[in-house]
Amino acid sequence: MNWIPVYLSLKIAFFATLISAMIGIPLGWLLARGRFIGINLVSSFVMLPMVLPPTVLGYYLLVLVGRQGFIGRWLEDTFQVNLVFTWQGAVLAAAVVSLPLMVRAVQASIESVDPNTEDVARTLGKTEPVIFFRITLPLAWQGILAGIVLAFARAMGEFGATLMVAGNIPGKTQTLSIAIYDAVQGGNYEQANFLVVLISVITIFSLWILNSYVKINRW
Repeated sequence: MNWIPVYLSLKIAFFATLISAMIGIPLGWLLARGRFIGINLVSSFVMLPMVLPPTVLGYYLLVLVGRQGFIGRWLEDTFQVNLVFTWQGAVLAAAVVSLPLMVRAVQASIESVDPNTEDVARTLGKTEPVIFFRITLPLAWQGILAGIVLAFARAMGEFGATLMVAGNIPGKTQTLSIAIYDAVQGGNYEQANFLVVLISVITIFSLWILNSYVKINRW
């Protein structure tokens, strides 16, 4: 049994979740507390990865980070970095796909925090960063944990966008989902069954953690 796809999937899901949290937490706060023209448009863009076909999303990412893309050309010229057909590219694809789950969980949890609590802190002279880190986040910790777990589970199962951006290179970019696809295409159903059970157990365990320790009623 080749365990490299398992290791790659866990590594990619970890870094993708980290990126999703770094972007999703402030973005979730912005959507929950922000009052500006265009907030609905921002919210719609955040949700796009959940409704777009994975191949379309992967194509958009290729256009952006490929060698002919604006971001891809800048990365290569400035840092000699190429994300296409690399595990880092798979991290990017998984992070983009899992971001909406992170944002929605954080947004719902922050919306459940009583704004009056934050207003009292403002009347006491507390700055916005202090209010965010010492009041809002501690009160919204369940939603943040939920977003992290959901983003990790989604990143573990990512297939379409990852295949478009990172390709299917055994030992380099072949994740569990892609390895399952390869096994079925090659008629190796014994390996496919094992990998399917393995990724199902990992995902179910993640959701068990979510259901056991997180109670959110306003999603």
